[in-house]
Amino acid sequence: MKQHTDRLMLLLQQFVVESERYVEAVSERDALHRTDLNALAAMVRAAAAGRTLTPGLLRTELHLSSPATTALVDRLDRSGHVNRTRSDTDRRKVYLELTDKARATGGAMFAPLARNIGQVLDGYPAEDRQRLAGFLDDIIAATSAACLEVAGRDEDPDGDGNPGGHADPGGGAATRTRGVDK
Repeated sequence: MKQHTDRLMLLLQQFVVESERYVEAVSERDALHRTDLNALAAMVRAAAAGRTLTPGLLRTELHLSSPATTALVDRLDRSGHVNRTRSDTDRRKVYLELTDKARATGGAMFAPLARNIGQVLDGYPAEDRQRLAGFLDDIIAATSAACLEVAGRDEDPDGDGNPGGHADPGGGAATRTRGVDK
């Protein structure tokens, strides 16, 4: 049993390394900072869940300081990837909306990965894919818990039994909001 666990751990580590290499290649190809790509990905996840991020939620999602978030949003705005819109009911509240350019960048960013991984997943029966989805949910939660542990926090910010604050990707919102709505 330990031998299988050791092999799985090594494979997960290699997956993380290859994922990092992929992000670096995309970052270099599209001349976008890694943080810019993370912000676009967070906004895509929020949009898929029917939500629009504010700068405060983006700051929390990416674990950035307020000045770093302002610089990030300014950069994305200048590059044509995000529009800022003010709330109709509270003019102090700003929403970040993806532009068509951001959607095209996101499509170009994720299409090769989705295509290649999708081909692999299509080779497995539905019940295996369901089991794999559960496995990945658990791995993400465990990784989030480890992150909190390393950061010196052992908490469940959302009170949902998930220490990392990630919502169930299959059940709606997939962005980490850590219980903050700004």
